[in-house]
Amino acid sequence: MATQQHRANQYLAHLLKKYSLEQLKDRLSPKHDTSARSIPRDPRITEKTVAQRWEALECDVSVQQELLDERTQKQQAVYQRNIENFIGTVKLPVGIAGPLRVNGLFAQGDYYVPLATSEAALVASYSRGASLMTKAGGCTALLLNEGVSRAPGFAFKSLIDAGAFVAWTLGQMDEFKRLAEATTRFGKLQDMRITVEGNHVYLNFEYLTGDASGQNMVTIATHAIFEYIKQASPVNIDYAFIEANLSGDKKACAQSFQSVRGKKVTAEVIISAELVKKTLHTTVTRMVDYWRMSALGGVLSGTIGVQGHYANGLAAFYIACGQDAACVSESSVGVTRFEITTEGDLYASVTLPNLIVGTVGGGTGLPSQRACLDIMGLGGQGKAQALAEVCASVALAGELSIIGALCADHFASAHQSLARG
Repeated sequence: MATQQHRANQYLAHLLKKYSLEQLKDRLSPKHDTSARSIPRDPRITEKTVAQRWEALECDVSVQQELLDERTQKQQAVYQRNIENFIGTVKLPVGIAGPLRVNGLFAQGDYYVPLATSEAALVASYSRGASLMTKAGGCTALLLNEGVSRAPGFAFKSLIDAGAFVAWTLGQMDEFKRLAEATTRFGKLQDMRITVEGNHVYLNFEYLTGDASGQNMVTIATHAIFEYIKQASPVNIDYAFIEANLSGDKKACAQSFQSVRGKKVTAEVIISAELVKKTLHTTVTRMVDYWRMSALGGVLSGTIGVQGHYANGLAAFYIACGQDAACVSESSVGVTRFEITTEGDLYASVTLPNLIVGTVGGGTGLPSQRACLDIMGLGGQGKAQALAEVCASVALAGELSIIGALCADHFASAHQSLARG
């Protein structure tokens, strides 16, 4: 996190043109006077608490009307379990990409995919990639693995105590399963991975979470195990935490890249040289040349995995469909691969091991988000595995389109045209 010396000097000189050192110190020092503004302590959504929050904000009425419009006021009760200190809703434009033909184990057919974004050219690019794959017969998508984890950590006086604790936990799996599964109708404890680091022990519990993305589910289930361990452990625990940062929750990490967190999906498509030329205005050879150079660029920059821009499509998809947008940080880890087939066509594939998606729970039941899921026929029970295969297919469509634009030198001109008119 170092800053080059000349840049540090430039920045300091810029600040000192406006402030003296004493003024800078004063600006950065803690201020202990009482804040004039406060919001109601009650986080619930009621007409009274919403009105009190807006009163505390002291905003122009036009600002309030924009966020707390008539429809939002009528529907505000539905947000009760999704937000605290509610004041309204934010409107994002939603576009449709497609048709996207998916030939999956669970997702079958042509999908029109809703994407919520304020970034011009994004929907057009994903729609182009989706249409290209559909013309080629669609992509093949395969759900490979599932599992959501939570990893409590335990500290002991010595490595000897840590070892004795591990020996005890190995015989407790049946009890752990019973406790965890008593907290949920749909969650199933599948495995426990043990990591010992000196006198610290991490227990990484992995669950199947049904059609929910499962973040809250696994936290509650693991808490039941956690409390039991603290009470029943024959070895004295110095201290412990319900999550010790080993699960990979909401961050890109090598651990989940190599295994699974959420749903692991791979998708592939073969695009004829003729279609590449007609639709992307480039050649198969140039597409593979770009992929080779970009793969090395990813290695040189230290990325986890090698891909172009999974986060673009996944963020827009997650926001539109009521997924946890913060999970894009881990979901957008993966590998893209392009090759020339013996027939001279383009083979393209993506593998995403960390798709945290669900079709029940969380934000999936909110009015707009459920509507977006319903556009694809993927709302409700029994649809999460298909949703994950669609996600991977969307990522593949985006990779084809952006790499095609870079190879044809249309990348800048597309943004110029669509973003600046």
